[in-house]
Amino acid sequence: MSLLVLGTVAFDTIETPFGKADRIIGGAGTYVALASSHFYNDIKLVSVIGDDFPSEELTELQKRGVNLDGLEIRKGEKSFFWAGRYHNNMNSRDTLATELNVLENYSPILPESAKNVDYLMLGNFAPAVQKSVLDQLTSRPKLVVMDTMNFWMDIAMEELKSVVKDVDVLTINDEEARQLSGEYSLVKAAQVILQMGPTHLIIKKGEHGALLFHQEGMFYVPALPLEEVFDPTGAGDSFAGGFIGFLAKTDDFSFENMKRALVFGSVVASFCVEEFGPNNLKIIDEEAIRSRTDEFLNLMDISMTVTI
Repeated sequence: MSLLVLGTVAFDTIETPFGKADRIIGGAGTYVALASSHFYNDIKLVSVIGDDFPSEELTELQKRGVNLDGLEIRKGEKSFFWAGRYHNNMNSRDTLATELNVLENYSPILPESAKNVDYLMLGNFAPAVQKSVLDQLTSRPKLVVMDTMNFWMDIAMEELKSVVKDVDVLTINDEEARQLSGEYSLVKAAQVILQMGPTHLIIKKGEHGALLFHQEGMFYVPALPLEEVFDPTGAGDSFAGGFIGFLAKTDDFSFENMKRALVFGSVVASFCVEEFGPNNLKIIDEEAIRSRTDEFLNLMDISMTVTI
Protein backbone atom coordinates (compact mmCIF):
# COMPACT_ATOMS: atom_id res chain seq x y z
CA MET A 1 0.00 0.00 0.00
CA SER A 2 1.10 3.58 -0.54
CA LEU A 3 -0.04 7.11 0.19
CA LEU A 4 0.20 9.83 -2.44
CA VAL A 5 0.32 13.43 -1.19
CA LEU A 6 -0.24 16.46 -3.42
CA GLY A 7 0.60 19.80 -1.85
CA THR A 8 2.82 22.84 -1.96
CA VAL A 9 6.39 22.78 -0.70
CA ALA A 10 7.33 26.34 0.04
CA PHE A 11 8.80 29.13 2.13
CA ASP A 12 6.77 31.08 4.71
CA THR A 13 7.39 34.25 6.67
CA ILE A 14 5.11 34.31 9.68
CA GLU A 15 4.34 36.98 12.24
CA THR A 16 2.28 36.25 15.35
CA PRO A 17 1.84 38.06 18.68
CA PHE A 18 4.62 35.77 19.96
CA GLY A 19 7.30 36.50 17.39
CA LYS A 20 8.36 36.32 13.78
CA ALA A 21 9.98 33.64 11.64
CA ASP A 22 11.53 34.59 8.29
CA ARG A 23 11.52 32.27 5.26
CA ILE A 24 10.98 29.04 7.11
CA ILE A 25 9.93 25.82 5.42
CA GLY A 26 6.20 25.51 4.85
CA GLY A 27 3.56 24.43 2.36
CA ALA A 28 0.65 22.01 2.63
CA GLY A 29 2.61 19.13 1.11
CA THR A 30 5.41 19.55 3.64
CA TYR A 31 3.09 19.52 6.65
CA VAL A 32 0.94 16.64 5.38
CA ALA A 33 3.96 14.48 4.51
CA LEU A 34 5.73 15.07 7.83
CA ALA A 35 2.56 14.52 9.87
CA SER A 36 1.55 11.32 8.07
CA SER A 37 5.10 9.94 8.35
CA HIS A 38 4.55 9.35 12.07
CA PHE A 39 2.06 6.63 11.15
CA TYR A 40 3.07 5.46 7.69
CA ASN A 41 6.33 5.14 5.77
CA ASP A 42 5.33 4.67 2.13
CA ILE A 43 4.54 8.24 1.16
CA LYS A 44 4.90 9.72 -2.32
CA LEU A 45 5.02 13.52 -2.53
CA VAL A 46 3.95 15.38 -5.68
CA SER A 47 4.89 19.05 -5.85
CA VAL A 48 7.28 21.58 -7.39
CA ILE A 49 10.09 23.69 -5.97
CA GLY A 50 12.84 25.96 -7.24
CA ASP A 51 16.54 25.27 -6.84
CA ASP A 52 16.54 27.67 -3.86
CA PHE A 53 14.94 25.02 -1.64
CA PRO A 54 17.38 23.63 0.97
CA SER A 55 18.64 20.15 0.12
CA GLU A 56 18.81 19.24 3.83
CA GLU A 57 15.04 19.68 4.08
CA LEU A 58 14.56 17.24 1.22
CA THR A 59 16.89 14.80 2.97
CA GLU A 60 14.80 15.14 6.13
CA LEU A 61 11.67 14.18 4.20
CA GLN A 62 13.40 11.19 2.65
CA LYS A 63 14.61 10.03 6.07
CA ARG A 64 10.99 9.96 7.16
CA GLY A 65 9.97 7.65 4.32
CA VAL A 66 8.83 10.30 1.82
CA ASN A 67 9.55 9.39 -1.81
CA LEU A 68 10.44 12.49 -3.85
CA ASP A 69 10.28 11.04 -7.36
CA GLY A 70 7.21 13.21 -7.97
CA LEU A 71 8.87 16.40 -6.71
CA GLU A 72 9.82 18.61 -9.66
CA ILE A 73 12.88 20.83 -9.09
CA ARG A 74 13.13 23.74 -11.53
CA LYS A 75 16.60 25.13 -12.01
CA GLY A 76 16.94 28.88 -12.01
CA GLU A 77 13.47 29.40 -10.49
CA LYS A 78 12.23 30.26 -7.02
CA SER A 79 9.95 28.24 -4.75
CA PHE A 80 6.49 29.42 -3.74
CA PHE A 81 6.57 32.03 -0.96
CA TRP A 82 3.85 33.26 1.39
CA ALA A 83 4.00 35.82 4.20
CA GLY A 84 1.27 36.46 6.75
CA ARG A 85 0.55 38.20 10.04
CA TYR A 86 -1.80 36.69 12.63
CA HIS A 87 -4.10 38.79 14.78
CA ASN A 88 -4.09 38.58 18.57
CA ASN A 89 -6.79 35.89 18.62
CA MET A 90 -4.60 33.69 16.32
CA ASN A 91 -7.74 32.69 14.38
CA SER A 92 -7.54 35.37 11.69
CA ARG A 93 -4.62 36.60 9.65
CA ASP A 94 -3.60 39.04 6.95
CA THR A 95 -1.67 37.96 3.88
CA LEU A 96 1.32 40.26 3.45
CA ALA A 97 2.85 38.69 0.34
CA THR A 98 2.23 35.86 -2.10
CA GLU A 99 4.82 34.94 -4.70
CA LEU A 100 3.65 32.07 -6.89
CA ASN A 101 7.00 31.60 -8.63
CA VAL A 102 7.19 27.91 -9.71
CA LEU A 103 3.47 27.45 -9.07
CA GLU A 104 2.44 29.97 -11.69
CA ASN A 105 2.33 27.44 -14.53
CA TYR A 106 2.67 24.17 -12.63
CA SER A 107 1.08 21.07 -14.09
CA PRO A 108 2.03 17.92 -12.17
CA ILE A 109 3.31 14.87 -14.00
CA LEU A 110 3.01 11.71 -11.93
CA PRO A 111 5.84 9.18 -12.09
CA GLU A 112 4.71 5.66 -12.93
CA SER A 113 5.28 4.62 -9.30
CA ALA A 114 2.65 7.13 -8.16
CA LYS A 115 -0.15 6.23 -10.58
CA ASN A 116 -1.47 3.26 -8.61
CA VAL A 117 -1.82 4.09 -4.93
CA ASP A 118 -4.14 3.01 -2.13
CA TYR A 119 -4.59 6.39 -0.45
CA LEU A 120 -4.56 9.89 -1.90
CA MET A 121 -4.36 13.21 -0.06
CA LEU A 122 -5.16 16.16 -2.31
CA GLY A 123 -3.70 19.00 -0.28
CA ASN A 124 -4.78 22.59 -0.78
CA PHE A 125 -4.01 23.45 -4.40
CA ALA A 126 -5.78 24.88 -7.44
CA PRO A 127 -8.74 22.58 -8.28
CA ALA A 128 -7.36 22.11 -11.80
CA VAL A 129 -4.13 20.74 -10.35
CA GLN A 130 -6.02 18.42 -7.99
CA LYS A 131 -8.12 17.14 -10.89
CA SER A 132 -5.00 16.61 -13.01
CA VAL A 133 -3.61 14.25 -10.38
CA LEU A 134 -6.88 12.31 -10.19
CA ASP A 135 -6.98 12.00 -13.98
CA GLN A 136 -3.46 10.54 -14.14
CA LEU A 137 -4.17 7.65 -11.77
CA THR A 138 -4.47 4.25 -13.42
CA SER A 139 -6.91 3.02 -10.77
CA ARG A 140 -9.04 4.66 -8.12
CA PRO A 141 -7.48 4.68 -4.63
CA LYS A 142 -9.30 3.08 -1.72
CA LEU A 143 -9.75 6.53 -0.19
CA VAL A 144 -9.36 10.06 -1.58
CA VAL A 145 -9.17 12.94 0.89
CA MET A 146 -9.26 16.53 -0.31
CA ASP A 147 -8.50 19.86 1.33
CA THR A 148 -9.31 23.27 -0.13
CA MET A 149 -9.88 26.86 0.94
CA ASN A 150 -12.15 29.86 0.39
CA PHE A 151 -9.73 31.41 -2.14
CA TRP A 152 -10.62 28.69 -4.66
CA MET A 153 -14.31 29.11 -3.84
CA ASP A 154 -13.96 32.79 -4.73
CA ILE A 155 -12.28 32.30 -8.12
CA ALA A 156 -12.94 28.72 -9.24
CA MET A 157 -16.13 27.46 -7.60
CA GLU A 158 -17.34 25.31 -10.49
CA GLU A 159 -13.93 23.70 -10.98
CA LEU A 160 -13.80 23.05 -7.26
CA LYS A 161 -17.20 21.37 -7.23
CA SER A 162 -16.17 19.11 -10.11
CA VAL A 163 -13.31 17.79 -7.97
CA VAL A 164 -15.39 17.56 -4.78
CA LYS A 165 -17.80 15.13 -6.44
CA ASP A 166 -14.94 12.67 -7.05
CA VAL A 167 -13.51 12.49 -3.52
CA ASP A 168 -14.45 10.47 -0.46
CA VAL A 169 -13.54 12.90 2.32
CA LEU A 170 -13.55 16.69 2.14
CA THR A 171 -11.84 18.67 4.88
CA ILE A 172 -12.53 22.42 5.22
CA ASN A 173 -13.00 24.94 8.01
CA ASP A 174 -16.31 26.29 9.27
CA GLU A 175 -16.24 29.50 7.20
CA GLU A 176 -15.45 27.52 4.06
CA ALA A 177 -18.26 25.05 4.79
CA ARG A 178 -20.72 27.94 5.00
CA GLN A 179 -19.44 29.49 1.77
CA LEU A 180 -19.48 26.22 -0.17
CA SER A 181 -22.97 25.24 1.01
CA GLY A 182 -24.70 28.60 1.37
CA GLU A 183 -25.92 27.51 4.82
CA TYR A 184 -24.95 29.08 8.14
CA SER A 185 -25.81 26.09 10.32
CA LEU A 186 -22.91 23.64 10.11
CA VAL A 187 -25.31 20.69 10.32
CA LYS A 188 -27.28 22.00 7.34
CA ALA A 189 -24.03 22.89 5.57
CA ALA A 190 -22.82 19.33 6.00
CA GLN A 191 -26.03 17.93 4.54
CA VAL A 192 -25.66 20.11 1.44
CA ILE A 193 -21.96 19.31 0.94
CA LEU A 194 -22.45 15.56 1.35
CA GLN A 195 -24.96 15.76 -1.49
CA MET A 196 -22.16 17.11 -3.70
CA GLY A 197 -20.34 13.78 -3.67
CA PRO A 198 -18.15 13.10 -0.62
CA THR A 199 -19.23 10.35 1.75
CA HIS A 200 -17.53 12.09 4.68
CA LEU A 201 -17.02 15.72 5.60
CA ILE A 202 -14.62 17.11 8.19
CA ILE A 203 -15.24 20.66 9.35
CA LYS A 204 -12.28 22.13 11.21
CA LYS A 205 -12.99 24.73 13.88
CA GLY A 206 -9.46 25.68 14.89
CA GLU A 207 -9.05 25.92 18.65
CA HIS A 208 -12.59 24.55 19.00
CA GLY A 209 -11.83 21.15 17.48
CA ALA A 210 -13.31 19.40 14.46
CA LEU A 211 -16.56 17.73 13.34
CA LEU A 212 -16.90 14.58 11.25
CA PHE A 213 -20.12 14.10 9.29
CA HIS A 214 -21.35 10.93 7.60
CA GLN A 215 -24.70 9.31 6.90
CA GLU A 216 -24.03 7.10 9.95
CA GLY A 217 -23.90 10.13 12.20
CA MET A 218 -21.73 12.92 13.50
CA PHE A 219 -18.62 12.92 15.69
CA TYR A 220 -16.80 15.75 17.45
CA VAL A 221 -13.23 15.89 18.70
CA PRO A 222 -12.05 18.87 20.76
CA ALA A 223 -8.75 20.67 20.40
CA LEU A 224 -6.41 20.10 23.32
CA PRO A 225 -6.04 23.31 25.37
CA LEU A 226 -2.39 24.32 25.15
CA GLU A 227 -0.30 26.64 27.29
CA GLU A 228 1.32 28.24 24.26
CA VAL A 229 0.38 28.52 20.60
CA PHE A 230 3.10 30.10 18.48
CA ASP A 231 2.06 29.41 14.90
CA PRO A 232 -1.24 27.95 13.62
CA THR A 233 -0.17 28.07 9.95
CA GLY A 234 0.26 24.33 9.38
CA ALA A 235 -2.33 23.10 11.86
CA GLY A 236 -4.96 22.10 9.30
CA ASP A 237 -2.46 20.34 7.05
CA SER A 238 -0.87 18.54 10.01
CA PHE A 239 -4.35 17.47 11.08
CA ALA A 240 -5.03 16.09 7.59
CA GLY A 241 -1.67 14.32 7.54
CA GLY A 242 -2.23 12.63 10.88
CA PHE A 243 -5.75 11.69 9.83
CA ILE A 244 -4.88 10.02 6.53
CA GLY A 245 -1.59 8.61 7.86
CA PHE A 246 -3.46 6.69 10.55
CA LEU A 247 -6.07 5.46 8.07
CA ALA A 248 -3.33 4.23 5.70
CA LYS A 249 -1.56 2.49 8.58
CA THR A 250 -4.68 0.66 9.74
CA ASP A 251 -6.14 0.21 6.24
CA ASP A 252 -9.57 0.73 7.75
CA PHE A 253 -11.77 3.67 6.78
CA SER A 254 -14.94 2.66 8.58
CA PHE A 255 -16.76 5.46 10.41
CA GLU A 256 -15.51 4.12 13.76
CA ASN A 257 -11.89 4.14 12.61
CA MET A 258 -12.28 7.59 11.12
CA LYS A 259 -13.21 8.76 14.61
CA ARG A 260 -9.88 7.40 15.85
CA ALA A 261 -8.09 9.03 12.92
CA LEU A 262 -9.69 12.35 13.84
CA VAL A 263 -8.17 12.07 17.31
CA PHE A 264 -4.71 11.35 15.92
CA GLY A 265 -5.04 14.23 13.47
CA SER A 266 -5.82 16.55 16.38
CA VAL A 267 -2.90 15.16 18.37
CA VAL A 268 -0.38 15.85 15.60
CA ALA A 269 -1.83 19.32 14.94
CA SER A 270 -1.45 20.18 18.63
CA PHE A 271 2.30 19.60 18.39
CA CYS A 272 2.57 21.63 15.20
CA VAL A 273 1.18 24.88 16.63
CA GLU A 274 3.61 24.91 19.55
CA GLU A 275 6.53 25.97 17.31
CA PHE A 276 7.00 28.09 14.21
CA GLY A 277 6.84 26.02 11.04
CA PRO A 278 7.00 22.21 10.99
CA ASN A 279 9.88 21.90 13.47
CA ASN A 280 7.91 19.90 16.04
CA LEU A 281 6.75 17.45 13.40
CA LYS A 282 10.38 16.52 12.80
CA ILE A 283 11.26 15.80 16.43
CA ILE A 284 8.22 14.27 18.13
CA ASP A 285 8.33 10.51 18.57
CA GLU A 286 5.92 7.65 19.15
CA GLU A 287 6.03 8.09 22.93
CA ALA A 288 5.15 11.79 22.68
CA ILE A 289 2.20 11.01 20.39
CA ARG A 290 1.02 8.22 22.67
CA SER A 291 1.22 10.44 25.76
CA ARG A 292 -0.67 13.30 24.18
CA THR A 293 -3.28 10.91 22.80
CA ASP A 294 -3.90 9.80 26.39
CA GLU A 295 -4.44 13.47 27.29
CA PHE A 296 -7.02 13.77 24.51
CA LEU A 297 -8.83 10.64 25.59
CA ASN A 298 -8.91 11.83 29.19
CA LEU A 299 -10.28 15.15 27.99
CA MET A 300 -13.18 13.40 26.26
CA ASP A 301 -13.81 10.62 28.80
CA ILE A 302 -16.91 10.78 30.98
CA SER A 303 -18.94 8.22 32.87
CA MET A 304 -22.31 9.31 34.17
CA THR A 305 -25.81 8.17 34.95
CA VAL A 306 -28.50 10.43 33.64
CA THR A 307 -31.34 10.96 36.07
CA ILE A 308 -34.10 13.40 35.25
